Amino acid sequence: MTKSLIETLTALEAHLHALRETDPGPLNISRKDISELTSIPPSPAATPPGKPLGAPAKKTIVSSSERPSPSTVQLSEIAARIAVCTRCPLQSTRTKTVPGQGHPQPELLFIGEGPGSEEDQQGLAFVGRSGALLTRLIERMGLARDQVFIANMVKCRPTEKGEGRKDRPPAPEEIEACLPYLRQQIAVLRPKVIISLGNVALEGLTGLKGITRLRGKWLKFETTDLMPTYHPSFLLRGGGDDKARYWEVWDDMCEVLRRISRPVPEIHTRRPES
Repeated sequence: MTKSLIETLTALEAHLHALRETDPGPLNISRKDISELTSIPPSPAATPPGKPLGAPAKKTIVSSSERPSPSTVQLSEIAARIAVCTRCPLQSTRTKTVPGQGHPQPELLFIGEGPGSEEDQQGLAFVGRSGALLTRLIERMGLARDQVFIANMVKCRPTEKGEGRKDRPPAPEEIEACLPYLRQQIAVLRPKVIISLGNVALEGLTGLKGITRLRGKWLKFETTDLMPTYHPSFLLRGGGDDKARYWEVWDDMCEVLRRISRPVPEIHTRRPES
């Protein structure tokens, strides 16, 4: 659609005047200039009744189910602080920090001692052979890994002489440096039961030693029920699933299920003689 002759001449005169002010030399008018001067710009879309011109666009409403829960946000913030932590020498040899992962409001929280080589590479807790055995144990309980939370006493891999080769248990000062992060996580997660895996986690959380003597006995971490049991790596050294020590751990997990009022699954596997 084009303008009337009078509108076109008026626009052309204004355009020529502008060109003359910027460039006193010969005037050059292109076909594109003429096309733009003779065309009518498209009309703005009709404004809905009651909505003023220039009103801001309506915001997209995100349903509550799509928003991260407050627990998820808080856990992410803790993980971000862990990622830049320099409280102990483990930070100098780590590949990735391992804050832990799982459900943001779980009934059960499993806590081991520290990341190994595969965890250090992936930034996830219990993903190696010990993790596979722990997964099988959780599934035998009638749960899935994403229904619980899994973490460690320290968030970086401890290795012999800091060389990044052979794993070792975390030192007391390393646990002490990392414990504030774990306390913050527990405060956010608010699990019904904490399951400490192995002697390092038992001592780090309760100050008590002797996993063989104390496994299967109810303890407390502050106000939360705590069940100590063997670490999956200890079970692997003893043969893994369906060995005597494994069934001791299973008995502990049955007690945990009863404590949180969940059914105890029937396991149709013959227990070996102790």
